[in-house]
Amino acid sequence: MTLLAHDRYCDEIAHQVALLRAVVTSGADLSGTVPTCPDWSLEDLVRHMGGALRWVEFIVRTRAEEEVPEERVPGLAGPGTRGDAAVLDAWLAEGGEQVVAALREAGPDTKVWSWAGILNCGFWARRMAHEITVHRADAALAAGLPYEVAPDVAADAIDEWLQIVEFVQRTAPHDAARELRGPGRSIHLHATDTGADLNAEWFIELTEAGVTWRRGHEKATVALRGPLTPVLLAFYRRVPLDAPEVEVLGERELLEFWLERATFG
Repeated sequence: MTLLAHDRYCDEIAHQVALLRAVVTSGADLSGTVPTCPDWSLEDLVRHMGGALRWVEFIVRTRAEEEVPEERVPGLAGPGTRGDAAVLDAWLAEGGEQVVAALREAGPDTKVWSWAGILNCGFWARRMAHEITVHRADAALAAGLPYEVAPDVAADAIDEWLQIVEFVQRTAPHDAARELRGPGRSIHLHATDTGADLNAEWFIELTEAGVTWRRGHEKATVALRGPLTPVLLAFYRRVPLDAPEVEVLGERELLEFWLERATFG
């Protein structure tokens, strides 16, 4: 797949940070539970995301060659005071500015450690763009606010997740990954609101050798259809399969089987 440009990922990180900050300062209850991440409050989610941005900034800025312990990263845990939206917002803004600056300065090809075998800063620009895009959905859903994603970013987020599933199957086989193997089963994702130039359709095969996938329209065992943003959110288990924005055609049980086992994080 053709990746987005490095600057596009950096722009999107900055954009998503701004949108997440808007949730923080919207008056939403920071102590309220996030329905899609029920172990977290809204403040916990924001601190997780802001800490991840600072962790990646440290990796990129120091050109780390191995995994960096979180305790080495200044400011990663966030403000000492909880429940203060203005303080949390300022901390998130600073972390966003720092990681975008570090990624832009480094460029996509600078070598650094990563957990997925792609040892460059381009990996982290893409990963953080999609990490915050999805966690911003968590925050918006918790706060009851609208959510939308640019089509090119949403499509690339699905590409990246499928590549992560492939990577996990190759390098860290465990029961959930092994259960995705087998012949004769396939999944089709179909965005109904995008043009042919984006080609926002995916064909995923569960084979004996592992998961394979490609962009395109092909008949499958089960299909998930709808506008691209709801398809993305359903594929990331952020909205249920019976949400009115999406429809499931064919063997729903296979799609449920996939969603239960292809979530490794």
